[in-house]
Amino acid sequence: MGKIVGGFATSHVLFPPNGVEDQAERVLAGMLRIREQIRALKPDLIVLAGADHLNNFNLAMQVTLAVGVADAFTTLGDSGAPVVTFRGHRPFAEGFVRHANRRDFELVQMEELRPDHGIAIPRLIVDPANEVPVVPVYINANMPVPPSPGRCYRLGGVLKEFVETGRPADERIVVVGTGGLSHWLCLPEQGKVADAFDRDFIARMVDGRSEELAALSAEDILEASGNGGLELTAWLFMAGAVPKARGEAIYYEPIPEWISGMGGLRLSPVD
Repeated sequence: MGKIVGGFATSHVLFPPNGVEDQAERVLAGMLRIREQIRALKPDLIVLAGADHLNNFNLAMQVTLAVGVADAFTTLGDSGAPVVTFRGHRPFAEGFVRHANRRDFELVQMEELRPDHGIAIPRLIVDPANEVPVVPVYINANMPVPPSPGRCYRLGGVLKEFVETGRPADERIVVVGTGGLSHWLCLPEQGKVADAFDRDFIARMVDGRSEELAALSAEDILEASGNGGLELTAWLFMAGAVPKARGEAIYYEPIPEWISGMGGLRLSPVD
């Protein structure tokens, strides 16, 4: 029986600090704190959930939920992220897909995948030495029709079940949801940050109230936090894997200059 030993969430971009040096420093410090907390948990594998930005999936192939099943992945190198190759974990990824299928989740398996910044930057932050295999889980937040927050939360529960019933004893798994918080991209509101929404979202998650957020519709999140805010469904996937967990807010900075609310948190699983 494996075990999910930690859940984390973090924004997945970094921009030049010009003009927002103090905020940028606090964001980076928060991300590095997440790295240290994950390292302290000694995971055997990291499940990293986030969105693709029309690089692997596009309007010609509108994939809702997908899992990278290759033995290794080479990143795309966009948005300032270096081109690197990191290890995957085929047995875990394919096992998760098959288990999810038995729970009415038809997940697309991806072999030829070039992770863009949505996965590449958080992976570099949490494991720069490439010591831990990573299984990428893709949750559509950029094309119609996105999965509902509730469905993403339930898929996290399916992951928990798979780890606890289908993986070797003493295997330690960390789940990381990436993206968000509020931001509007290529819309008249670009540059707006929904500070109050972001802080409330983080507060409810760390208070063990993620199920309340999972009850929102995709339209609710879109209206309140922008088209980029839909990436928070990856946070809810993580929360579903550690149900009723409480934790701590690690960082939050509203940075209009970065067109985003930047935040991160930790949830500790309930035994």
